[in-house]
Amino acid sequence: MAEFIVAIELGSTKITGIAGKKNLDGSITVLAVVREDSTQCIRKGVVYNIDKTVQCLSNIITKLKTALRTDIAHVYVGVGGQSIRSVRNVIVKEVPEDTVVSQEMVNQLMDANRMMSYPDREILEAATQEYKLDQQYQLDPVGIQCNRLEGNFLNILWHKTFYRNLNKCFDQAGIAIAEMYLAPMVLADSVLSEAEKRSGCVLVDLGAESTTVSVYYKNILRHLAVIPLGGNNITKDIASLQMEEADAEKMKLKYASAYTDNNDIDNSLMLSIDAERQVESRKFIEVVEARVEEIIENVWFQVPAEYADNLLGGIILTGGGSNLKNIEIAFRNHTHIDKIRIAKFVTLTINSTNDAINAHDGTMNTVLGILAKGDMNCAGPEINSDLFTGAPEAKTTATTDELHQKARTLNETTGSGVVRTEAEKQKAEAEERRRKDEELEAEREALRAEEARLAKERRENSTSHKIFRELKNFFGKMISEDE
Repeated sequence: MAEFIVAIELGSTKITGIAGKKNLDGSITVLAVVREDSTQCIRKGVVYNIDKTVQCLSNIITKLKTALRTDIAHVYVGVGGQSIRSVRNVIVKEVPEDTVVSQEMVNQLMDANRMMSYPDREILEAATQEYKLDQQYQLDPVGIQCNRLEGNFLNILWHKTFYRNLNKCFDQAGIAIAEMYLAPMVLADSVLSEAEKRSGCVLVDLGAESTTVSVYYKNILRHLAVIPLGGNNITKDIASLQMEEADAEKMKLKYASAYTDNNDIDNSLMLSIDAERQVESRKFIEVVEARVEEIIENVWFQVPAEYADNLLGGIILTGGGSNLKNIEIAFRNHTHIDKIRIAKFVTLTINSTNDAINAHDGTMNTVLGILAKGDMNCAGPEINSDLFTGAPEAKTTATTDELHQKARTLNETTGSGVVRTEAEKQKAEAEERRRKDEELEAEREALRAEEARLAKERRENSTSHKIFRELKNFFGKMISEDE
């Protein structure tokens, strides 16, 4: 039986499906890469047209099945895009004097954090920052004595509608989800070194319609935000110079630079749009640099002040936008961070004959990271068809609900970048309701037993009961004396 892993990334310009096999030496061999245009159904990384997204996903699965000649049982999916942001939260637990912190106490803090409610937002992930025991900060507080325990968390939020729409698309397409991952965290694991995460760094994923900013320090995600600006904004600005967007995109790829020294600008130079039209070089440069500057300023604004001076790992740029000429110089000029690195490819060893992967241009980093996270065989039965049977159907062989028979608790997935599917989330919520109902019923039963005990005690201590008991004892003595 075939063995491979399938990953799907939903981008603003294209949906990418990739199948690969993990080798014993830790490398990954890519077996197939397919793409579908998503400009009509995904905007800024989130689904806005469900029907068209379902069709694109179905096409992706069909193409992969055809290329692999094998059915697909389930897939791994990356979650990202507009409105994903992080919010800090502090949970305090007062404890008796000189209490030794237990794992149960830590779990209670995590549970309390996960129970936080945000209007119209879903908690995708909760990254533990550190614990404060009295006046000391600790990453692992278990076994330490304290009088006050405080948990600091970073909750990653996403709009509930976006979360539901994504799950709905895969359900309607009949594609089972083996696991959903928070794409920015997967990307960080794929392109950042341990030294960069530990010493402090900013990972900037420059996409087509959005830019994702992740701040790491001491190996912990400290901040995450998605800015609704990307490479397409530069294209649209160029198009304002009286040209079609298609021509503007070509001009951007051919001439655009994130930074141009003023001494190198030729005021008389004209850039050709086509055989008949031209645009002034200086005007073109000013338009491009203005938008790049806005994107960089928004990125730097997202870096919390307490970490801005602790970025020994520097700034790491990736994504399609990182291919813009002199982008590292522009970042250096505006952020005053000297250490700038462009992550053109993942740190994994990838074997592939696919041009898009071998281009090493940063556009495949996220989907390769999702592929690397997969640990469950996604291959179904082999497809035996001939010229007369037509293309295989798009639906996978299982359902998301069937794959997640036992729902994991929120604490089981914390810190891993795993985003529970809606099916698993609903199961977990139902299980939690059942557990609470059982606890409530147990409390009621205990209360009823206590009330019965107190009622019995009151009866036994009542005046009439005492008189009856005394009379009973009196007559009992008389009878015994007569005998």
